[in-house]
Amino acid sequence: MFRHQGKNRTFRHNLRLASNLSLVAGIVNSVGVLTISTLTTNVTGHFAYFSKELIVGQYTKAIPHLLYIFFFFLGAFVSNSFIEIATINKKKYIHTAPMFLEIFLIVLVGFWNDWAFTATADANQIAYILLFSMGLQNALVTKISLSTVRTTHLTGLFTDLGIEISQYFFYRNHPNAIKLRKNIFLKLSIIIFFFAGCILGTLLFYQIGIKALLAAALLITIALTMDNLIFYYNFTRRKFRKKGTKNILNGFKKRTNE
Repeated sequence: MFRHQGKNRTFRHNLRLASNLSLVAGIVNSVGVLTISTLTTNVTGHFAYFSKELIVGQYTKAIPHLLYIFFFFLGAFVSNSFIEIATINKKKYIHTAPMFLEIFLIVLVGFWNDWAFTATADANQIAYILLFSMGLQNALVTKISLSTVRTTHLTGLFTDLGIEISQYFFYRNHPNAIKLRKNIFLKLSIIIFFFAGCILGTLLFYQIGIKALLAAALLITIALTMDNLIFYYNFTRRKFRKKGTKNILNGFKKRTNE
């Protein structure tokens, strides 16, 4: 899910990545809105709010919206910087640092009230951290999927989905129709899992409050664990298969020499 890049990535890799992290983004989105009444997975609306406060002269109210935008950008910048550093140093696990940082930040906010902070006074700080973590996530999935998957907002997805469904009506017998169907299915999966995350986040919020974010951290942890288990399973299977093939060849050579 996380390890494969470029030609090594398959539709299945992108689907697993999209479904899991869209669920995470949905949880963060709903919990952010319910906790601090702020969008914490995208910055589109914050441009409008920033412009409004700027025009009416409410500069102190405009600054937080500008910082919301900046922290999402900063998260994307930091995420890709980690990836580039790992790539330069030829590290196998380029996704590890951004994912672990995202888990840490989401857990930090999940226990916000337990750190003796006041959620009302620190609403902006919560928004900054969550927007930064979503910038981390969006940049990571965009990078490793070659811009095929985006998980933190749906505006562009609905645009692409509308275009591709329209194309499918005209080119359903075209040789690329199979690829088009896969693209449509992938985008629908992202939308469905994002919505499911919003529902799950809302249900959990009314039960345990801001700690509902811990479910998002748990999902990322499970995704990383499963990715490692699948990798080592496939690695071990290939290793034993090569060993078995080698033994067969050695036995054949031995019988030939006799």
